[in-house]
Amino acid sequence: MNVKKKSLICITAVCLFCAGCAQAPSIGVMGSFFPAWLFCLTIGVILAFVARSVLMHYRLESEVGPPALFYPSVALFFSALTWLIFFR
Repeated sequence: MNVKKKSLICITAVCLFCAGCAQAPSIGVMGSFFPAWLFCLTIGVILAFVARSVLMHYRLESEVGPPALFYPSVALFFSALTWLIFFR
C-alpha cells in the first residue's frame, strides 16, 4: 500500500475518532443525568403502545402483519423520530 494512502487512512481515522469525543447527550432529571437515548427509547415504547391501542380501537391490528416484527419497528421508528426532533 502506498505511503500516501496509509497516511490518508490514518488521518481519516483520527478525524472520525475525534469527532465522537464531544460531550455525551444527557438529560437532567431532578439532579440526576440520564442518557438521551434512554429518554428516546422510553418515549418510543410508550408511543408504540399508543399506536397499538389505536389500531385495536379501529380493529386494524390484524392488517399490519406479524406483531413481533411490527411493534418493535414502530418503537424504533418513534425512538429515532424523538431523537431527531429533540437532539438533532
